[in-house]
Amino acid sequence: MIEILYFAWLRERIGLPRERVETGAATVADLVQELALRDEAYALAFADLTSLRVALDHELADFDAPLAGVREVAFFPPMTGG
Repeated sequence: MIEILYFAWLRERIGLPRERVETGAATVADLVQELALRDEAYALAFADLTSLRVALDHELADFDAPLAGVREVAFFPPMTGG
């Protein structure tokens, strides 16, 4: 079971701030593909991965990062300084 967190416009599009999912996904990209197949809201949220960042257990990661042993996945738009 993995805790998934959604921030900013992702949370608005999906309609959830977080959820726990049972997944067999090997990588973040596999998880995204799984989620995008759920319904149109998820498909729309994950349509353009270049507009997303991901963190695994509070560490920035790439979409090809493995999920083995990961407890939390956070998806969020790129951040800007200021």
